Amino acid sequence: MDKSTLRNEVKEALAEMSEVAYHDQSFAVLKKVLQEPYIIEATTIGITISNKPEIDTIQLIEELWQLGKKVAVPKCNPKTREMSFYAIESFDQLETVYMHLREPIPEKCEFVDANEMDVILVPGVVFDPFGYRIGYGGGYYDRYVLNCKKGKLMSLIFNEQLYEHIPREAHDCPVDIIVTPTKRLDCVTQRGAN
Repeated sequence: MDKSTLRNEVKEALAEMSEVAYHDQSFAVLKKVLQEPYIIEATTIGITISNKPEIDTIQLIEELWQLGKKVAVPKCNPKTREMSFYAIESFDQLETVYMHLREPIPEKCEFVDANEMDVILVPGVVFDPFGYRIGYGGGYYDRYVLNCKKGKLMSLIFNEQLYEHIPREAHDCPVDIIVTPTKRLDCVTQRGAN
């Protein structure tokens, strides 16, 4: 299957998820992520403000603030297809932009360099156990993580988003860890065993 077909298939499956299942499974991922050693040790964490049907990150962000973590969220430039991260301390520092995305208001936030982040939570639609992903088609994260020399790349997904194999391209940057409601995958080890 090509990327577009897979992306649509998974989006349809997620759209059929009940409200109860969505919240229960998001909460299961949240609990696992907060026990993740890389998150516990991290000072600065890059994270997207989720849009349904992605794993809900709002409660996770609130928990990270409670733990004293610096939370950085992305601001996308659709013209250049580039992304910058800004630290937020309140959801009041966000604005709603194109496609109902919530992004930081740069004038109200502190810029965070790519190499300041200890963990970056990378969104996507379809993943395989090796950490390769099919995103939303903009290529923002693949370009951004090329500049990240330090941070671990982690993705939080529903089980429906995990496929045994997906198409890959040379510029695709795999994530290091995948957390689902029922498992944690060390993708680096999986790639080494492949």
